[in-house]
Amino acid sequence: MTQLVPLRRNTTFQLLWAGSAISSVGTELTRLATPLLVLATTGSAVLAAVVAGTRSAAALLAQIPAGVWVDRWDRRRTLVTSQAVQAGTAAVLAVAVLGGEKWIWAFVPLAVVDGICSCFVGPVRTTAIGSVVPPPQLRQAFAQEEARSLAARLVGPPLGGLLYSFGRTIPFLVDAVTFLAATICAVLAKVPRRPVLTSEPSSASSAEEARKPSMRAELGEAFTWIWRQRGLRNITGAVLILNLIGGAFLLPVIVLVQERGGSDVATGIVLAGIGIGGLVGAIAAPRTGNILPPGKLLLAVLGTFGACLATMALPLGPWWPTVPLICLSLATPALNVVMGAVFVQLVPKEMLGRMDAVLTVCERSLAPLGPPLGGFLAAAIGGANALIVLGCVLVLTAVVAALSRELRDFTGDDRPVDAPGEAAEHS
Repeated sequence: MTQLVPLRRNTTFQLLWAGSAISSVGTELTRLATPLLVLATTGSAVLAAVVAGTRSAAALLAQIPAGVWVDRWDRRRTLVTSQAVQAGTAAVLAVAVLGGEKWIWAFVPLAVVDGICSCFVGPVRTTAIGSVVPPPQLRQAFAQEEARSLAARLVGPPLGGLLYSFGRTIPFLVDAVTFLAATICAVLAKVPRRPVLTSEPSSASSAEEARKPSMRAELGEAFTWIWRQRGLRNITGAVLILNLIGGAFLLPVIVLVQERGGSDVATGIVLAGIGIGGLVGAIAAPRTGNILPPGKLLLAVLGTFGACLATMALPLGPWWPTVPLICLSLATPALNVVMGAVFVQLVPKEMLGRMDAVLTVCERSLAPLGPPLGGFLAAAIGGANALIVLGCVLVLTAVVAALSRELRDFTGDDRPVDAPGEAAEHS
């Protein structure tokens, strides 16, 4: 039996991870610096919101076609090109900042370009991890990915504010350098250009591959595949609600802290509990993810998340929400890690790009509604009551989800249902 090489010595994965870690910090720098700059230059909160919303909207609209193209194109070239374009976009932003207010309009189209590029980078990275990391190490790999993301969110904003105070252009220049470093890492990693299939294709199948199906047909294949996976389909529906509430609870927390006399500094420290708990949870995720199978783990996360939101309403002072925030953020990384590993093992290799895009859109399609929902509830009934309502929604979601036997018993070890077009051949 061949002994597995430790993940820390998997050069391809570690280069991919290092490049992504560096660029993630750069992205978080500009996530704070951009609205600060737009507000300082124009005084328009609306324009700042438009810039932020434009990137999210472009990413959402481009996600599915990008996933299809990732399955069609040379994945190594796609990754390198996308990150090189992001580096160029950040450099142009820095030049626009030097141009002053008259160039502020450039932020909108450049945000579109950056959002579209991110839609290619995500699926390529997912498929690359599935190709270069052995199945027994997938949970460890996705735990490292989760830690990278959370660490960037913890370090990036304060560092971005510090760099912005030294000079408005500096965060954007640093962002360009981080994307350049990520591009170099992608070149050195030499990720597989195509998925590694379990068997060599026959001459007939090669000839059929030469006749590329339409994007509509490939998307239909992806949606049909996930519809046949009842457990994964039900999990996707529950995660959709989880992401909606995950985007809604931040504003009520801020309102709650301020209602109890907390300062702006206190609010920032309370919210830092999310990053602290998430980082610890990501480090522990490979072990905690083994306690429960994926379906039951999702139910536990839904219930824990809901209970923590509701307990924030306890009248224990402005600092109290820090404790529930740490607790709820400890639980979610394990779910992300486990489901990431399950996804890579369950989905046919040749469909990973489009399936990553389809599931991302399915799970996050309601996320943009989260902040308005949270703001409306906080304004209407106060921060504490809004958190109780949101917590009850999650607990109710857990109860309804538990009624699904396919979700409760989902382990991710099931043999995948054949992709459309393969069933007739096997039969």
